[in-house]
Amino acid sequence: MLILRSSPSSPFVRKIRIAASVLGVDGEIAIESADTVNPTDTVRQQNPLGKIPALVLEDGVVLFDSRVILDYLDHRAGGGLIVPKDPRARFAALRLQALADGIMDASILLVYEARWRPSERHEPKWIEHQAGKVTRALASLESAPPELAARPDVGDIALACALGYRDFRFGEAWRNDHPRLVAWLDQFAARVPSFAATKPAG
Repeated sequence: MLILRSSPSSPFVRKIRIAASVLGVDGEIAIESADTVNPTDTVRQQNPLGKIPALVLEDGVVLFDSRVILDYLDHRAGGGLIVPKDPRARFAALRLQALADGIMDASILLVYEARWRPSERHEPKWIEHQAGKVTRALASLESAPPELAARPDVGDIALACALGYRDFRFGEAWRNDHPRLVAWLDQFAARVPSFAATKPAG
């Protein structure tokens, strides 16, 4: 049995859970919570960076970074399922995943700025810098939303999680200026039941 160190609010953990469901390997994974700010949590021994997701394999090897874990799960399921083998499709999927992961990274940094610094110590230039990444990425995606195949690839899964995280942490304001992305996400949710099943609460 694989062990996924996780937090229900992490969009990167959500990527893993959705991918596992799409690949049909979710029954092989046990979910175990991790507290990344607790210095005594064993996640720091499993991943020296102290970050989630971290996937503990049956032999004790630990994989970390969601992109590495998704590649492993695709390999475990037979390969070429969510990480395309065709070079053109492969790099399109990886490129989309990188863009969506960048949206999530910038969004999380904005959450941390609000959570860990008192308002009088917020750095406007830092906030503007991170918010600008999100704004530009969403505008680029709105101009040309990706095509959604019958089975979503790693790029599709990452983008759905990025948009879901914006809903979760920042409300639905992004939807007003991005109707094509809203339609894309609705289509993804209709095709991938695990998207709703992994929605973070509260």
